[in-house]
Amino acid sequence: MNRPPAAAISLPDLLVIVSYITVILVIGLLSARRSKVTGQVFFLAGRSLSWEIIGAALFASNISTIHLVGLTASGYSDGLVWGNFEWMAAFTLVLLSLIFAPFYFQSHIATLPEFLERRYSPVSRSILAFMAIMAALFIHIGMSLYAGAVVFHQFFNLPVQLSVLIIAVVISIYTIVGGLKAVVITETVNTFVLLFGICLITVFAIRALPAHGIHSLAEFRAATKPEQLHVIQTHNPMGLNWYAVFLGYPVLGIWYWCTDQTIVQRVLGARSRRDAQLGPIFAGYLKFLPMFFLVLPGVFAYVLFRHQIGSDSNATLPVLIEMLIPSGLRGVISAAVLAALMSAVSAALNSSGTLLAVDLIKRLRPALSDQQVVTVGRVSSALVMVLAILWSTQGARFSSIFAAINIIASDLAPPITTVFLFGVFWKRGTKQASTATLLGGLAMGIAAFLFDLPVIGKTRLLSDRLGIGFLMQAWWMFCICSGIFVIVSLMTPAPQPKEIEGLIWQNPIAVLAREPVRRMDDPRVMAGVLLVVLTTLYVLFR
Repeated sequence: MNRPPAAAISLPDLLVIVSYITVILVIGLLSARRSKVTGQVFFLAGRSLSWEIIGAALFASNISTIHLVGLTASGYSDGLVWGNFEWMAAFTLVLLSLIFAPFYFQSHIATLPEFLERRYSPVSRSILAFMAIMAALFIHIGMSLYAGAVVFHQFFNLPVQLSVLIIAVVISIYTIVGGLKAVVITETVNTFVLLFGICLITVFAIRALPAHGIHSLAEFRAATKPEQLHVIQTHNPMGLNWYAVFLGYPVLGIWYWCTDQTIVQRVLGARSRRDAQLGPIFAGYLKFLPMFFLVLPGVFAYVLFRHQIGSDSNATLPVLIEMLIPSGLRGVISAAVLAALMSAVSAALNSSGTLLAVDLIKRLRPALSDQQVVTVGRVSSALVMVLAILWSTQGARFSSIFAAINIIASDLAPPITTVFLFGVFWKRGTKQASTATLLGGLAMGIAAFLFDLPVIGKTRLLSDRLGIGFLMQAWWMFCICSGIFVIVSLMTPAPQPKEIEGLIWQNPIAVLAREPVRRMDDPRVMAGVLLVVLTTLYVLFR
């Protein structure tokens, strides 16, 4: 493998990077000064967010450095099949908009565990809060910091530890000081920088094709691997067969997009129910873009630079930047990488502080004043960041960064998806069933994670020996969790109608027919258009 050595930072690139960090820091701090940082402002942005900001923030908090590194790497090694994780997100964002957001908004909750307490019990709230904090620590923050550090090490030859510390300090300052308002405002700015930066990579990759003998679509197809340009595959070595995507992804997607505090906290801060519902739809449209700006460039990298990249697929993005992007514009790409990293980490940092302060500390010490709760949230955020920095050092144990977060998610998601999905659609679901499902599912998830890490040896029991990929692991664990939930519910007393009033749908049809459609920008109409676009894309790229 003849990969170019990491380039020294040119002065123009350095100026762009430093300027961007400074601007984001200033914007974050100024947004915090514009209003008194009360609990409502710190945790929910004063419930003032419009649908445009919610949608942009949802997209920015999702597209982390893991996606920048992982999706290009996955496009290089496996092709467009990994784009299912982006396009299927549009489907689960429709579920968030139409099924879950109405209950979240009308309940005036501050956290998702609080919703579980209202639907089930305080025990369910505590368990979910713990699981959500673990997700923020291990997935959203820890792995994102590692991914960002890897990029800057490979691109600018900066030590991984130094990169982690610099980025962590900058993000922590405006997130801990300003809360959710500072986070969503910086995320909105980051969205535009991110989209511009990744668009540059695609444009320069297309421009480079003729110089490598590629002058037509037929020649491009001939230079790719078999099925590398197909989104729907039947015999995928990574277990991304069409049925695994169809069955397993919704389990991960409902957990991530509909029940995870890091994501849904933006919806909780909406100024109206309409904004809470339209924001996810807007984010769903934005989620079509990573296929063309991240996964497809990975395929371009295979055609153009497979001899330089070799088997190290995680080097795809740095090699694309080194080989295609001229000095000066590299600083812009670096700003896009920083934008992705800052958005994802700040979102998770704020949500974990919220969970610790509101769902754990405040309940243990209910006499705390509003300002004291904010202080607890800030201290909690700082503590989570320190732990995430320590965990980020373990990122090298995974061969693929993007696969790593999905493997962890497949172990964590099934019980949470189960209790939320049954909770809003089945009035017979009981608090005992919720507790049993969350605890049983958590135990199964921990066992599956340890067997597939693996802690002992190098053979992954479930994936390698039994041939059960992470998506099918998520599906089968969801089936087991569903069985636990139904059986325990039928064995325990049904909840009283008053206890679940306003927290469940009477039937699936009520989601669409609760009231007449009076305007074309009704969330149900916009969701329908989104699903039509999604179906069309699948037909075109099947």
